[in-house]
Amino acid sequence: QVELVESGGGSVQTGGSRRLSCAASGFTFSRDYMSWVRQAPGKGLEWVSSIYSDGRYTYYADSVKGRLTISRDKAKNVVYLQMNGLTSEDTGPDYCATGGGPGDYSDSLGFIGYWGQGTQVNVSS
Repeated sequence: QVELVESGGGSVQTGGSRRLSCAASGFTFSRDYMSWVRQAPGKGLEWVSSIYSDGRYTYYADSVKGRLTISRDKAKNVVYLQMNGLTSEDTGPDYCATGGGPGDYSDSLGFIGYWGQGTQVNVSS
């Protein structure tokens, strides 16, 4: 069965950094897009970023471009999200999900096949 386990969340001050990890199992990791989605306080679920199966292509929501970097390690079946320059807008749970693609496809979130339990990021001043 598919399992996605996120980790790396925690409390950080404005301007700080965190690296989130998502350990994947139960499916052919190397064949699928992988994505991160999040839920900001008082808002619905939001697509953040996607990475192509072999890592060649990455896509980001406008709100995180230049600050967040998605990557994956095929040997370890892990996808990462490096978060820099964090602001209060980045507070909330971040979820790893299977599927994804360019923003105009991923924005609707209809791509999500499976997702994990999430890891909480709290950004404070």
